[in-house]
Amino acid sequence: MIASSNTSKQGLNPYLPSWEYIPDAEPYVFDGRVYIYGSHDRFNGYVYCLNDYVCWSAPVENLADWRYEGVIYKKTDDPLNQDGSMCLYAPDVTVGPDGRYYLFYVLDHLSIVSVAVCDSPAGEYKFYGHVHYQDGIRLGERAGDQPQFDPGVLTEGEKTYLYTGFCAKGDKSRKGAMVTVLDKDMLTILEEPVFVAPSEPYSKGSGFEGHEFFEAPSIRKRGDTYYFVYSSIVFHELCYATSKSPTKDFVYGGVIVSNSDLHIDTYKPAQKPMFYGANNHGSIIEINGNWYIFYHRHTNGTNFSRQACAEPINFLEDGSIQQAEMTSCGLNGGPLVGKGEYPTYLACNLFCSEESMYTDWTASWMNNQFPKITQDGRDGDEEVGYIANMKDSATAGFKYFDCKGIRKVKIKTRGYANGCFEVRTSWDGPVLGKIQIEFSNIWKEYSANINIPDGAQSLYFTYTGPGSASFASFELE
Repeated sequence: MIASSNTSKQGLNPYLPSWEYIPDAEPYVFDGRVYIYGSHDRFNGYVYCLNDYVCWSAPVENLADWRYEGVIYKKTDDPLNQDGSMCLYAPDVTVGPDGRYYLFYVLDHLSIVSVAVCDSPAGEYKFYGHVHYQDGIRLGERAGDQPQFDPGVLTEGEKTYLYTGFCAKGDKSRKGAMVTVLDKDMLTILEEPVFVAPSEPYSKGSGFEGHEFFEAPSIRKRGDTYYFVYSSIVFHELCYATSKSPTKDFVYGGVIVSNSDLHIDTYKPAQKPMFYGANNHGSIIEINGNWYIFYHRHTNGTNFSRQACAEPINFLEDGSIQQAEMTSCGLNGGPLVGKGEYPTYLACNLFCSEESMYTDWTASWMNNQFPKITQDGRDGDEEVGYIANMKDSATAGFKYFDCKGIRKVKIKTRGYANGCFEVRTSWDGPVLGKIQIEFSNIWKEYSANINIPDGAQSLYFTYTGPGSASFASFELE
């Protein structure tokens, strides 16, 4: 199965190849390139973050041209993990006062913050040390310390602000997200942890109610305002809070993105989930004058094969952020070309008649009841992704395309299914045409004469009939 050549010239979601699984991505611009630092899931993985840290980058003037920078840090590079039994959880990177690049991370079984360092953004990072108090005790190990998790970092002058925390709903032992101020050596604590966003049990009267801090702290500055980005107890959403200080007075702002597309009411009811969501992690960044939210989605019917996505965001005059809609064209700067062949792993909506807000890995794995984005082969194989398990009512949605004069739609499917794919330009709109498919154990092409209205359009494909189809691609002519 070969993807259309026009996909290599456009910004897509996910923006990395379909066989790459980078969640928790923190984006930064260094020397004219956007670099992505995240954890590294495994295709068909059984837990989170099984692989080593890798890095991808793209020139700021072409966000379709992503380059693999290679492995930047192996899990066995940490002296406490020489046997590789622990996983590298979500990292962050900052440039220290000495101009070097510092990688902050936490191993999955420890509640201390480790640091590695490198002379270039995507070179080979070397273990540097652990964040510690001035008496040498490591942060997270002193009596009364709360466990450290998901470090997010911002360096200003000779101070680095380290944001950490994990607070499950109902857990009264965790009070919220913390910020700790580090000295210029990037390890020694200057100012001890203080809380900047509350956990659920401690949120009454805070303004964070219903969207309390869960995990994934990230920090950015826009003008004179600090934006604290985090994953809330709602799980699938990234929220933000703002302050004029990096260490206090953060005020809840709203939701930036949901990987179920919940709360969006422009094209569907606000509470209708349009993708199988789960945890979320990412941040905001300005690239060539435009701002984006980077986040991740879930594939393969599990929580453990996550992929990096991004959407443009808009700031209102008061500095608030409008929630971004999930699309297939996030970094493209507009709709995709409404001609040619597109792989179906670009689906930004995926659902069936039985609604589910979250990726239900147990049901999907045991009962295979929901459609899912997946791939052939093993982890690392450069196999183009596709949608499996398109049973009756399963719908895949793609947004947006600049359509002009489309009169025919082709699809590629395989599997034991004998029905048809209905084509619409909205999830609940009229059927514009039907494409009949048959049983086949190889990828086979089918087509129908279908007129797609001119203009920026969504495309929705709904399977109806018996059996279960795999859906590889569609082509617009």
